[in-house]
Amino acid sequence: MKEKENTKPKLIKRIPNIPKKPQKGSNFNIFWVYAAIIVGLILVSVLFTNDTNKTITYREFETTMLAPGDVQKIVAYKYEDLVKADVYIKPELLKEEKYKKYLTKNNFGSAGGPTVSFTAGSMDALDNQLKESQKEIPADNQILAEKETRQSTFNSWFFTVIIPLLLFIGFWIFIMRRMGGGAGGGGGQIFNIGKSKATLFDKESQVNVTFNDVAGLEEAKQEVMEIVDFLKNPKKYTNLGGKIPKGALLVGSPGTGKTLLAKAVAGEAQVPFFSLSGSDFVEMFVGVGASRVRDLFKQAKDKAPCIIFIDEVDAIGRARGKNSMMGGNDERENTLNQLLVEMDGFGTDSGIIILAATNRPDVLDSALLRPGRFDRQISIDKPDLVGREQIFKVHLKPIKTDQVVDAKKLSAQTPGFAGAEIANVCNEAALIAARRNKESVDMQDFQDAIDRVIGGLEKKNKIISPEEKRIVAYHEAGHAIAGWFLEHADPLVKVSIVPRGVAALGYAQYLPKEQFLYTTEQLTDGMCMTMGGRVAEDLVFGKISTGAQNDLERITKLSYAMVTIYGMNSTIGNVSFHDPQNEYNFNKPYSEKTSELIDIEVRKLVSGVYERTMQLLTDQREGLEKLAEKLLEKEILFQTDLEEILGKRPFENRTTYDEFVNGTGDQKPAAEGLLHEGVGETTAPSAPVAPTQSES
Repeated sequence: MKEKENTKPKLIKRIPNIPKKPQKGSNFNIFWVYAAIIVGLILVSVLFTNDTNKTITYREFETTMLAPGDVQKIVAYKYEDLVKADVYIKPELLKEEKYKKYLTKNNFGSAGGPTVSFTAGSMDALDNQLKESQKEIPADNQILAEKETRQSTFNSWFFTVIIPLLLFIGFWIFIMRRMGGGAGGGGGQIFNIGKSKATLFDKESQVNVTFNDVAGLEEAKQEVMEIVDFLKNPKKYTNLGGKIPKGALLVGSPGTGKTLLAKAVAGEAQVPFFSLSGSDFVEMFVGVGASRVRDLFKQAKDKAPCIIFIDEVDAIGRARGKNSMMGGNDERENTLNQLLVEMDGFGTDSGIIILAATNRPDVLDSALLRPGRFDRQISIDKPDLVGREQIFKVHLKPIKTDQVVDAKKLSAQTPGFAGAEIANVCNEAALIAARRNKESVDMQDFQDAIDRVIGGLEKKNKIISPEEKRIVAYHEAGHAIAGWFLEHADPLVKVSIVPRGVAALGYAQYLPKEQFLYTTEQLTDGMCMTMGGRVAEDLVFGKISTGAQNDLERITKLSYAMVTIYGMNSTIGNVSFHDPQNEYNFNKPYSEKTSELIDIEVRKLVSGVYERTMQLLTDQREGLEKLAEKLLEKEILFQTDLEEILGKRPFENRTTYDEFVNGTGDQKPAAEGLLHEGVGETTAPSAPVAPTQSES
């Protein structure tokens, strides 16, 4: 008995930790409105319906009304098994004393209806009675009954009152449901428009994604795992004087796994998880966004401890005061203001943590990023070699692969790929293998899938004239020669003149080394390699084509970056005019004279690159001709083919692929890198922080 008594206080202490139930709303029920409408309609129908007139005998009618000549008309109609006749007295005579006892108030007090009624056995009997009563009156002045066909009382009531009433009630219920439907409804939702659209994941609707499904984000996982631990064991940190962070902002490029990481937090935390997008707060009605923010945090406080996840928070978190209309009400700013107040308004012990994700942190308001709101900014970059290998292993689990498929080799062949792109490669490989009726997915399928993701769909039926094909072959051969004989250029692993994508007549693939810092020599060699296609056309044919458009765009962009951002020009000096947050707006931070000088230095740099590349291809003219002819013959050449034609590359620097895999490279590595295409050239996703590469 003592042991049982000792356990009771422990139970009482644990009760407050149970998440509170949502507060109950008012007891108002919309069906009371329906009932009031029905009663009102019945009253209106009764008021509009004529009162039942008094029934008298034919004898009384004959002596009191017909004989004195007071009758205006008689309307006869079938009534059950008899004939009923309604008698209408002349309006000017209704004020006489003898008719007051017959008068009924209908049509809201007007006396335009029949005064009295009497019955007869049949229409013929009624006519005979009327003729007999008026036999002394000339035929032209006799009052005869007007015959009408009327429905029964029940049918008249049913069709004039019941049916319209039911239709009106049904229409009203339909409108009310459309207007007051839940947040996921497709109607106007007028009554719930200020309610939060957040999706709640709790014990009943648990997320199945865990941290085991997230690969390549070890540092970010460690950060968010601490947040989960905060919610599970808050006393572990509060006992030491620490405070639970209020929010964490996930920042990274598209496809790096921000939303996936949030799903894993929802699956691991075992607490209520509210998920919504930043655009869910935006509405055309004034004040709706702020109302939804208030409702969201009200629900969260009822479910605490819990997590709120706002995806694409930049939809409402943009910096205030920019691009706002003068004198207008900015609904987005009102929503952001309410979000700032709510984030800073609840206590640190409330157990509400906010996760937000964005790929544009530069446009967010500074008040949103300060400590106390988003205490942590978790950077989620594109994965490195080890991270890509782990991601490949996750996505290869559901795929039936061949034994030769190696995640390490695939990760080395896909530098710069994000998690979403790796998932796309695995899916494309499975589709390609199924299209070829294979029982498993082998390495060749993955190579073709990488080609498909980088360069686009292969256009086997695209008709190219021999002259265009020859220009494309020399263009791509120029890229290959320049990359092969420049020390700091990325080594080429594959060159093709097979059309791919929308307007790509050829492309070359390189395997760049994964690095974060680039010297002037490395950038210059990369520009020479990019210029190789245009120089080869000019050297061989004496004329140039539009195929070098994307090459020139990248060279121009990189040249201006070297001069104005990286401080790699001796004339301009060690200055940087980089403005990622558009602080200068439309004002240049330098004079017109400096602007002219920048243009001169950029043209000088590009001209020097062109002359250097021209000299290189002139010295290697024989190799250029051989490589172009081999391309026209085989259409696709790999690194081993280049070694047979040009010899070993005269430099000892090993590629990332060689260093990671500890081999000499795959015979057909479809590696990602710069893509030089014959017409409308594009580039694949760049290596991490690689200024020599850009995305198209």
